[in-house]
Amino acid sequence: MNSTLLICLALGMRHAVDPDHLTAIDGMCRIRPRRTNGVYFAVGHGFIVTILAAGVGRAFAGRAEFFGPWLLFVIGAVTLWKVLRPSAPSSAIARPIIAQPFLLGMLLAAGFETASQLSALVLADQTNPWLLGIAFSTGMVLVDGLDGYLATSTQSLAATGAANARNASRWLGILVVVFSFALGATKLTGFELDALALPLGVVLFIIVIGLRVWARSGGAHFEIDQPEVNHARAS
Repeated sequence: MNSTLLICLALGMRHAVDPDHLTAIDGMCRIRPRRTNGVYFAVGHGFIVTILAAGVGRAFAGRAEFFGPWLLFVIGAVTLWKVLRPSAPSSAIARPIIAQPFLLGMLLAAGFETASQLSALVLADQTNPWLLGIAFSTGMVLVDGLDGYLATSTQSLAATGAANARNASRWLGILVVVFSFALGATKLTGFELDALALPLGVVLFIIVIGLRVWARSGGAHFEIDQPEVNHARAS
């Protein structure tokens, strides 16, 4: 792998910690808790970056740009509902619909062209654009895939009654709501966040990972604290 592709790999990993990625993946894992959500989201996102680097797809990106901020508003609204009215995962969503995270990744790639994504596109003249897209996508898959896995497992722990996981899920939900509405509003108003994207994304990433690690500590479940109830159920 040449130096340009290595830079694109790093840019993909850097892009994956942008606030819109962290917000979208966490919110999506509450709506449809699947450990592969982050991977498919990154692949869909990378698909748009790849075809843009290859010089095609501008017409689609131009039309799809409209949906980006509104999708974040929807994620924020649904997450707010789930924070206020938590419920156990439904068996009705046992089979994942792969197109949802893939499509969300595509639409947000078209709607939020951040500095790291634009930097990768600038490098398209220096190497094969298809290889550039693969390298950039691989970087996103590594980070977004881990993020999706941790997000879903946190929701699973919260659903089984682990106290730390329930608290972590609640605080993460609040962050998703705040950033979903804030990012959607900045996009609609034309406010540029490029100068703040890196520090904001890194701080948010550290907070998110910290809460998810905390969710796994002291993994007591509410049922364990009620031995009489469990004994009665068993009998």
